[in-house]
Amino acid sequence: MSDLIPPQTADSTAKMKAILVLVTALGFAAGSTFTPGFGGFAPDQFPYPVADLPLTPAGFAFSIWGLIFLALIASGLFGLLKRDTDPAWDRPRWPLIAVQTLGATWVALAVWSPPVATVAIWIMLVLALVAAGRSVKSNDTWWLQVPSMLLAGWLTAASWVGLTTLAVGYIEGLSQTTGSWIGLVLALIMAIACLTWLRSPAYAAAVIWALIGVIAANAGGGWMFLTGVVAGAAAIAGVSLRQVQRG
Repeated sequence: MSDLIPPQTADSTAKMKAILVLVTALGFAAGSTFTPGFGGFAPDQFPYPVADLPLTPAGFAFSIWGLIFLALIASGLFGLLKRDTDPAWDRPRWPLIAVQTLGATWVALAVWSPPVATVAIWIMLVLALVAAGRSVKSNDTWWLQVPSMLLAGWLTAASWVGLTTLAVGYIEGLSQTTGSWIGLVLALIMAIACLTWLRSPAYAAAVIWALIGVIAANAGGGWMFLTGVVAGAAAIAGVSLRQVQRG
């Protein structure tokens, strides 16, 4: 079917998508940075208040969003100026446009409704993983692959934190510790599966950074859970190191 599309039309469509990638990247950063009133889910937003969930990273870990935003904006600008009609760059554009557009509204959704925000962040994760998977066809590792992999890696961790918070807040009798253990194990299984597929050190780095934040948040106690998080970070690092060694 693509052979029937005139080259000029295909190029125009690709250029339009390249513009949208940059515009939505800017919107993603602006929407997350300038939307006021969100510093995490409030305990009283749930039937069973959630405070100090062990799986939640320490506040400093969320600074990775600054790096992700800058990387996505730089990638969008480079893609528009240098790779606007490159087929390898064009493949991940639609899911990237979608995830960035939804991301621009996520903070507002989180303030309004934790369940809606949790569904939204899982949709963002799926879109980010699709974009990351499509980016591996490009040879532009730093300009295209790394930004999308960082986004997908961090969203993997954030999605499980959000779902765990929702589960603890809505399921009677599910303690924060038990919920965090379940969320940690499932997050690690998913992260290792995605890492096996994507084979990206940047994806691994984003997940490990989230786990470092969890380690910092639990440094004052909860040694059993802390040991589990350290073991999980080591497992992610080990899988990634073996992939790098094998090329």
